[in-house]
Amino acid sequence: MTEENTEIKYTVHFVPDDVDIFVNPGDNLMEAAVAAGVHINASCGGAGVCGTCNVIIKRGQVESIRTDKISERDYKKGFRQACKSKVMSDLIVEIPATSKLEKAVLSREELLSSCTLASGWKFDPPVKKVYLKLTPPGMEDNTGDLSRLMKGLKQLSGFDKVSVDGDILYGLADILRKDDWNVTVTLLEDSDNSFKLINIEPGDTRAGNYALAFDIGTTAVRGQLLDLNRGRILAQGIDYNRQISYGEDVISRIAWAQKQDGTEKLQKAVVATINDMIKGLVKKANINISDITHFVFAANTVITHLLLGLNPKYLRLSPYVPTANYLPFIKAHRIGIELSDYVYLYSLPSVASYVGGDIVSGILGTGTYQKDKLTLYIDIGTNGEIVLGNKDWMVTAACSAGPTFEGGGIKHGMIATSGAIEGFDVDARTYEPLITTIDDAKPKGICGSGLINIAAKLFEKGVIDQNGKFNKGLLNRRIRESDNGFEYVLAYGTETQTYKDIVLTETDIANMIRSKAAMYAGYRTLLQSVDKKFINLEQVIIAGTFGNHINIENAITIGLLPDIPKNRFLFVGNGSLLGARLSAFSQDLLNDGRKIASMMTNLELSENSLFMDNYVAALFLPHTNGGEFPSVTAGGK
Repeated sequence: MTEENTEIKYTVHFVPDDVDIFVNPGDNLMEAAVAAGVHINASCGGAGVCGTCNVIIKRGQVESIRTDKISERDYKKGFRQACKSKVMSDLIVEIPATSKLEKAVLSREELLSSCTLASGWKFDPPVKKVYLKLTPPGMEDNTGDLSRLMKGLKQLSGFDKVSVDGDILYGLADILRKDDWNVTVTLLEDSDNSFKLINIEPGDTRAGNYALAFDIGTTAVRGQLLDLNRGRILAQGIDYNRQISYGEDVISRIAWAQKQDGTEKLQKAVVATINDMIKGLVKKANINISDITHFVFAANTVITHLLLGLNPKYLRLSPYVPTANYLPFIKAHRIGIELSDYVYLYSLPSVASYVGGDIVSGILGTGTYQKDKLTLYIDIGTNGEIVLGNKDWMVTAACSAGPTFEGGGIKHGMIATSGAIEGFDVDARTYEPLITTIDDAKPKGICGSGLINIAAKLFEKGVIDQNGKFNKGLLNRRIRESDNGFEYVLAYGTETQTYKDIVLTETDIANMIRSKAAMYAGYRTLLQSVDKKFINLEQVIIAGTFGNHINIENAITIGLLPDIPKNRFLFVGNGSLLGARLSAFSQDLLNDGRKIASMMTNLELSENSLFMDNYVAALFLPHTNGGEFPSVTAGGK
């Protein structure tokens, strides 16, 4: 939501939900719906290209540009795309049946298509607060305080298997007596349906029960503050992983960890990022940080090791063995996370050295492991991870795509936030650029999806060739030579937030080609390992941060995605964060995460000659074999 304005607030009333929410002028209508708990389908992740989030403005005014997803006739009737509409007055908004997403807690994720969510689970957070009214001791019953507490707890249904965290003993006597033996206990459930008593408070504190769900990426960290009583997101945030100061990819960070105090420095860097984000989330939601009872995170295996301060050395050495795939609960304060000392961390399990909890989390959240369809799940990030399979079997692999698609490794790269160049086209006659940015703000840099769109259009219009080199024969002021080679000026300094020219260089393009080649070679190698072809894929699920706004056709044009029918692609936004959140909301799904990790077969690409052959073949736009991309080479787009 936009920065709060205390002078003006608009009321948005959603029907048929009969829900009101107060928003600031200019707030995005889709975000307002999510904040209100009104579920709207948005299968393209808010990019405005799918047309599934259409709503009807019954009363009031929004600022919205009509796209080809809404006919002129419907536009006159008040239809608008929620993801592309800003609130400009009090509103009455109708959610038509075609846009409504009925999926309980999970459907509040605006980046998901309704057909991709895990099913068959119940809202049952693994951390629970239970209120007890205990009988005070007397001369006839002077049982010890802890025994009295445990007896009262076990009288309740479902809590017959409870162990005690030893720290509970300190202060127990005073806490029990502070509110006349009325207390609230916090219980952490394990996979065997047993519980650990981790905290006790005087009085009834059940109203304050919150969890944190984090996707700790190589380049960026994303987090959400969750209400465990109502099953909703209260606040969310994003920041760079401060470990990038020690290297942009996991390999360089493993190398850095081997230096003196290297692991400790890397550990402190990511923990500092998390602590600052927690403070921001707590402030946004206006809650007490002491009411946070649980922390769930998903990360690749290297980042998981570095977060916990574990030496990642052996992840890089054959036979590539992690310290642990299934991590026990660890107290957050043990590694420096500034939460109450009883709060435990839960990590989504990893599969191998380079296939971590982030990919397991994505498979969990999307329900890929529950479906018959042959699915290719792609999480395109710094550490690109891929899964091929269905409910019966899964093979997986990781390939080092580098930070390109998260804004790293390119001269003016940035994560996908306000001001990032995202949409792009180029005039075929003048070669002048047509750019759009996130939030329609002044240009500040290029995000991953923007890089794909720029490269695709420059390639289509002949500004760059199959090798990613600029056409030096074009007489145009936008193409110029710099100290580091040729570049294309996307925006001049007078037009940007930074007051500096924003350019795309040949080095940027070369880095992107290497990244997309690694991903494509990974898909192809996995398919070949089970004797399948791209045409056999029934669906391709695209996760990863830049996937929110990726243009399928442009991604195919550069050879990042396979050239198969467009209706087989689904977007899920941040699948890693989704799975982490669901694990905080459901003990069933938390248990399923462990099952998913155990059913995956990992393929080590670093020692696979077939992968290297596929990689070299993909180091062109879109590929050396034009037959793999008929819609591009034949101009069929």
